[in-house]
Amino acid sequence: MSRPPILELPQGAHAHRLATSRGPFAVHEMGSPTRGTALLIPGFTGSKEDFVGLLEPLAHEGYRVVAVDGRGQYETGGPREEGVYAQAELAADVLAVAGALRAEHSLHLVGHSLGGLVSRAAVFADRTPFTSLTLLSSGPGAVCTTQQSRLKMLLGALPVMDMEDVWRAMRELDPPEAADALTPPAVAEFLHHRWLANVPEQLIATARQLITEPDRTEELAALSADGIPLHVLSGERDYAWPVSTIDAMAAAAGARRTVIAGAEHSPNAEQPQQTAQALLTGWAAAL
Repeated sequence: MSRPPILELPQGAHAHRLATSRGPFAVHEMGSPTRGTALLIPGFTGSKEDFVGLLEPLAHEGYRVVAVDGRGQYETGGPREEGVYAQAELAADVLAVAGALRAEHSLHLVGHSLGGLVSRAAVFADRTPFTSLTLLSSGPGAVCTTQQSRLKMLLGALPVMDMEDVWRAMRELDPPEAADALTPPAVAEFLHHRWLANVPEQLIATARQLITEPDRTEELAALSADGIPLHVLSGERDYAWPVSTIDAMAAAAGARRTVIAGAEHSPNAEQPQQTAQALLTGWAAAL
């Protein structure tokens, strides 16, 4: 999971609930759309807080930046029904949020990890709202076999254990470098609180998506050929999709490719300044 290095919003940013045609979504927002609007979609077990480090540098360059909790994630909430978290439903949510933003200039969509799979599904369904698509630490299809095994354990636990017990079991499986002892206490407390706030059925449905997602590189290539600028951005290492696999997807899709030095699966949280600069460069090239 992403571990945001900071939780406090920068001056000028605010948290609110964005009304859409598919209900309200919890968002963090900053900036005015002088140059455009950026919509940031988090990954599995993630939230809008994973993008806190990007808000100020992107807003400073003239962008309205909106990071959202998806349906069933953290402060947005959602029903206790798996069907409402099917990928097509989550993609429709992205399109509803995009519509609610009423972007007058460009609208750049950024999806992290699972959020990348959902974001590309939204663009496949309706490309018209978007100026560009950035896939951030998101691969061509299902996650690697190691992560599939972990997700299958989670799928076995969620129907029979409460969220607190699952949290404790997950922490026992974490590698030493992910130990809570190495995480600032405020962030560790937030991660625990965020986990408990997730809707279990959302986690079940999206975990299955990460295990079964087909390779959609050919569809990405068709988008690129049709004039939608694609940017594939990742860290130097990635535990969900091998970087070599992300490289191959970007090349086959004709996408811009950026690797963030010193980052792993969450460059937005691990190296936010470098990631913001890479996004800005990609958006400038897309116009």
